[in-house]
Amino acid sequence: MEPALHEIPAPRLVELYRRREVSPVEVARSVLGHVERWEQHIHALYLLRPDHVLEQARASEARWARGEPLGLIDGVPATIKDNIATRGDPTPLGTAASELIPAVADAPPAARVREHGGVLLAKTTMPDYGMLSSGLSSFHKLARNPWNLAKTPGGSSAGAGAAAAAGYGPLHIGTDIGGSLRLPAGWCGIFTLKPSLGRIPIDPPYMGRAAGPMTRTVADAALFMQVLSGPDDRDSMGLPPQEIAWFAFDTGVDRLRGLRIGLLMDAGCGLPVDAEVRAAVENAAHILERAGAVVAPLKPFMTQAMLDGMDHFWRMRSHVDMRGLPPEVKARVLPYIQQWADSAAGLTGEGVFRAFHQFHLTRVAAVNACRPFDYVISPTSPVPAFAAELPSPTNDPLRPLEHIGFTVPFNMSEQPAASINCGYTAGGLPIGLQIVGKRFDDLGVLQVARAFELVREPQRPWPQPPSEAIYHVD
Repeated sequence: MEPALHEIPAPRLVELYRRREVSPVEVARSVLGHVERWEQHIHALYLLRPDHVLEQARASEARWARGEPLGLIDGVPATIKDNIATRGDPTPLGTAASELIPAVADAPPAARVREHGGVLLAKTTMPDYGMLSSGLSSFHKLARNPWNLAKTPGGSSAGAGAAAAAGYGPLHIGTDIGGSLRLPAGWCGIFTLKPSLGRIPIDPPYMGRAAGPMTRTVADAALFMQVLSGPDDRDSMGLPPQEIAWFAFDTGVDRLRGLRIGLLMDAGCGLPVDAEVRAAVENAAHILERAGAVVAPLKPFMTQAMLDGMDHFWRMRSHVDMRGLPPEVKARVLPYIQQWADSAAGLTGEGVFRAFHQFHLTRVAAVNACRPFDYVISPTSPVPAFAAELPSPTNDPLRPLEHIGFTVPFNMSEQPAASINCGYTAGGLPIGLQIVGKRFDDLGVLQVARAFELVREPQRPWPQPPSEAIYHVD
């Protein structure tokens, strides 16, 4: 029995379009209907324009009727995060302090989606400036987790994670500078790949900043990587164009046989690992061992000084940015973000240098720690999804990054890192497993993730829209 049209994976949709068994217009209508049932509860979308969606779908339908699809995802619904510019649309960056000026051009990921015929469903919501791992925003409505409406979907790719889990079509794009793809993926039970830095061109580029696919399946992400990794010379940190056999992501369970996998269960900094998270990740390690991998413990390589240094540098960056705002405009920014940034006011030049140096120390430590292994696995986050209204698990602007110790080092080392669901808490919240590869081995990470997808324990059904919003408190 075929799933509902809005739940069909992207490769299958393309095949159905090719056979003229399903129309892009039918799929668009199914997705829009599903969004109408869900969106009032999870607030995942920004700039949802149904007429524009159907206009794109009709154009795709006409191309398929002529046998002339534009590209690999012609007619497939996709969402794009607020902070990735789309031509003619404002880019508020999740904050009420932004001027709503229409973008003059598509940023690279948006351009690739249009070039390949994707149907842009909407933009997705995010917190102020992307500086929170939650869906709390001074501009957007509060994003919530489809698995439990009382919980956050994570962030900063909050709406993208919620949209993927809720079934707003198969393809979603987020960004990540310290965990903003992987954390919402882990807390929403979906799959994501934070690629090697520069693998997916982005504009503006920044140290550690990556765009990536957020999907329900590894197959969807592999198809989307073929689209998103197309070259774009606007990214001054982009990798040279490279032909990668993304279609060869599914090499089966045998891909695991003989692999040396490091198991990192202690980040070396930040929050301790929750008992249920620990149990789920250790069980995933046992599953990989039974499939033929050789799993060995990996000692922590991050330190609290590294995490604090990155935190202090980012505070100063935000402090400088906000100091240039008129007082009445700065007042629109979330108070938590204001307090966090203002705390850097007394930091000296030497202090900023020492903070920045921690990025380099983190990079070297991560690469050295991973060297003995083919891949490394860890919890995506030390804790499950927290209350939706909180800006961070600690709710403390002076301890804001205590949950990113497993994710942030691989932004700085530029290594590919995925998150895939590996279990659930007693309350039914998803738990993410992070899979890390050596720099440039993006395809290998997809292959290992696909192998784990084949051998992991059965997954629970995806959440469905409630007839009434019910906020469970664990």
